[in-house]
Amino acid sequence: MSKSPYVPPKVWKNESASGGQFASINRPVAGPTHDKDLPVGKHPLQLYSLATPNGVKVTILLEELLALGHTGADYDAWLIRIGEGDQFGSGFVEVNPNSKIPALLDRSVEPPLRVFESGSILLYLAEKFGALLPKAPAARTECLNWLFWQMGSAPYLGGGFGHFYVYAPEKFEYAINRFTMEAKRQLDVLERRLADSAYLGGDDYSIADIAVWPWYGQLVRGNLYGAAEFLAVHEYPNLQRWAETIAQRPAVQRGTRVNRTWGDEDSQVPERHSATDLG
Repeated sequence: MSKSPYVPPKVWKNESASGGQFASINRPVAGPTHDKDLPVGKHPLQLYSLATPNGVKVTILLEELLALGHTGADYDAWLIRIGEGDQFGSGFVEVNPNSKIPALLDRSVEPPLRVFESGSILLYLAEKFGALLPKAPAARTECLNWLFWQMGSAPYLGGGFGHFYVYAPEKFEYAINRFTMEAKRQLDVLERRLADSAYLGGDDYSIADIAVWPWYGQLVRGNLYGAAEFLAVHEYPNLQRWAETIAQRPAVQRGTRVNRTWGDEDSQVPERHSATDLG
């Protein structure tokens, strides 16, 4: 017997929501669920995060800045366990009212400045340290084009394709097909750009590449959603070339380990408070 087609009610009620892996932390309201102060370390920059693609963007940039000699970019990286609801603690919500990682507190200024949304953090740090963001207007604009492309596109990859392909409690053919179509279109956008350019912003590595790589670079390298074969990533050789080039950067290798609590033990650095934590 086939199921009756779903008919949305006139007014949505939370009790009708489906389950899934993240059902225990999903809710239709904002704000804190409990009181909890955030820890503060010794460095100017305090990062509260987890090594998801959005979190890794920031740790990669911080490691790149340190590699360039910007000592003011030294940071404490505190683990936020989103599966346990740490992002709903009162201290975290003060730094990011949207209760999403990553969140950054810059204590080198008075009063301390909160920065949330990964793209905003990348832009803030690049401007603060004058690095990995072109200064010439045309090149800067092209870099920001791709930074904001990523911010607008990744929800279709993560919340769309990734959710329905991996995390949804049931496999829905329509949803998987719909978001697979969009994921492959986005991969083709990148493939065409990288056929003409070494990096997304042009000849030089920049925050545009740092923003895109943890999502699309890791996807075509087989490290996201286990979907490389399903998405036929061999069809995107220029994107694969770019992804492997960035993966070889020492700062990228360090940044992907910070706030990581899964995978090989050597790849896990749940918190980072000094360079020695990364070996």
